[in-house]
Amino acid sequence: MGKRLRLRIAAQDPDEAEIWAAIATQVVAHRRARQLTQTELAEMCGTTQSAIARMESGVRPPRIDTLLRIAGALDCELAIHLHPRTVPPGAARDGKDRQ
Repeated sequence: MGKRLRLRIAAQDPDEAEIWAAIATQVVAHRRARQLTQTELAEMCGTTQSAIARMESGVRPPRIDTLLRIAGALDCELAIHLHPRTVPPGAARDGKDRQ
């Protein structure tokens, strides 16, 4: 599923393809580990089976509020981290704060 999913999402935005593919892969793995169908997960999240299927197949990335509901239904914590792509002006290049 991984490569096909990344290609489908990459058509939308190549920079986000890896992120959405990783999220979809994790959702599928956790859903299957809990032996849930897409329909059962959808019911637990207050969404539709087709919305879960679209997210899992890479047709459409989920909204953050949907991801929060999915994480809750799968008894998972949703962790979002912002990592700078560049070094902000005045910041030390070695990652240590200047005093």
